Amino acid sequence: MKSLQFPQQTNFYKGKVRDVYTIEDQWLVMIASDRISAFDVILPRPIPYKGQVLNQIAAYMLQATRDICANWLVSVPAPNVSIGKKCVPFKIEMVVRGNLTGHAWRTYASGKRELCGVPLPEGMKENDYFPTPIITPSTKAEAGHDEDISKEQIIATGLATAEDWAILEDYTLKLFARGKEIAAKQGLILVDTKYEFGKIGDTVYLMDEIHTPDSSRYFYADGFEERQKTGERQQQLSKEFVREWLIANNFMGKEGQTVPEMSDEWINTISKRYIDLYEKVIGEKFVPQDLSEEETYSRIVNELEKVK
Repeated sequence: MKSLQFPQQTNFYKGKVRDVYTIEDQWLVMIASDRISAFDVILPRPIPYKGQVLNQIAAYMLQATRDICANWLVSVPAPNVSIGKKCVPFKIEMVVRGNLTGHAWRTYASGKRELCGVPLPEGMKENDYFPTPIITPSTKAEAGHDEDISKEQIIATGLATAEDWAILEDYTLKLFARGKEIAAKQGLILVDTKYEFGKIGDTVYLMDEIHTPDSSRYFYADGFEERQKTGERQQQLSKEFVREWLIANNFMGKEGQTVPEMSDEWINTISKRYIDLYEKVIGEKFVPQDLSEEETYSRIVNELEKVK
């Protein structure tokens, strides 16, 4: 979508995959585009229905966790649009891990036995469960890559007070436990994910998307233990297949590298994979919705009049 202009709009931010409009410094209109990014690069072609998939998964998960903590979401006026409360964000991401996978595994395989100040047990294999889930926060970088940070550093640098950290930690572990419950009902394992939080006054709110395949990693539960025993790769439900295709075509976002051409067939394959992700994570049939920009804009304006 092209950039829009709303009544009482006070700010606009174009992210890699989402456009965020601030209204009266109190409300956010978040439009999940069909853009797709990998290795911090926006790929040249949009993926049909990707925005709807991610927005609707996030809305479903935010509703399913509302009893654990307050969240920013107020309304979903269109398939790829969420309206919610503007919070003052903590400049950290609460990364929580149930299994030794990804960045945690790479750290472990290098010989280190600590990540973000959290000790890692000896004798683990890739994808093994941790004895209990661990929180390995990262900074929310304005530019460049996020950096690992420990709880002690967060408190010492004022990114969160000790009191706020205790709340963030409690919410993160409870949200992850709920996410794992929801995943288990679908025959999935929620392996790791991240949460972002902010405040309105003294109240901590859960922000942004949660438990989507873009912010989380899922494994198939069926055959997990057997694959661990035999050393096979775990079957993963995430957008990792896009990264793997890019790597196979010699692109990892490094200087001088060119994004490989994305054929119509490959675009359709990615779109189908995202729809498949939706149906497996939510357990419901995906219903594609094609709204014009005019209809989307009209729905947003009408909804803003209701919520304000």
